[in-house]
Amino acid sequence: MKKFNYIFDSNLIQSRLMDFKSPERLSLNHERFINAAIVILIIPHKTKPYDLVLIKRTTRENDKHSGEMAFPGGKFDQKLDNDYLDTALRELKEEMGIRNSEVQIIGCIDDHITPKGYIITPFIACTSKNQKIVKQETEVHEILKIPINFFADKQHYSEKIFHVRGNLIALGTYEYISPENRTKYKIFGATAHCIVNYIERVHMTQLTTPGSRRATIDDIKDNLAR
Repeated sequence: MKKFNYIFDSNLIQSRLMDFKSPERLSLNHERFINAAIVILIIPHKTKPYDLVLIKRTTRENDKHSGEMAFPGGKFDQKLDNDYLDTALRELKEEMGIRNSEVQIIGCIDDHITPKGYIITPFIACTSKNQKIVKQETEVHEILKIPINFFADKQHYSEKIFHVRGNLIALGTYEYISPENRTKYKIFGATAHCIVNYIERVHMTQLTTPGSRRATIDDIKDNLAR
């Protein structure tokens, strides 16, 4: 089995990603779903694996994703955004204080849907290893930089398989323990699935259970309360 060193290679990563408007990219839209966008932010290093930057959301009442691990992102706003990239960059600035000029968009991966009725468009971006990050206290409790090789290691990833109308639906989870303070973090749902999608596409390491798939709009739409 080929081993990767996971050193950041912008050209390699970009060659395996898609453009937002590429006809090859799975782009979803449905009247019962809310469109949103996220930034999978990369922090490069010269001699060790690059990091992905995640946030732990602040615990708040009436927030469906309160306290969860996530990527910076949010809902598309017709008044503020021309497209989903605008959404992703606007939320990145709001939640981490990083301006558009301080990141480079490398590409995009397939849209992902959630059981709570969101269609998420994930953009991949990188910034300087010395980039200053200022969290938005009301929404972001903590910011974590996690090495990509952690996510690519099957030992850290597990799936529950559900049988739905003859299909195997996989729901994945990562268990991360901070080396600094031994705090445990559970990364699951759309966040975990977008990471897996990215790794399988860019680093060609299969993490999902063979024969399984993610939930689709048809699996979820009739159960949404709108």
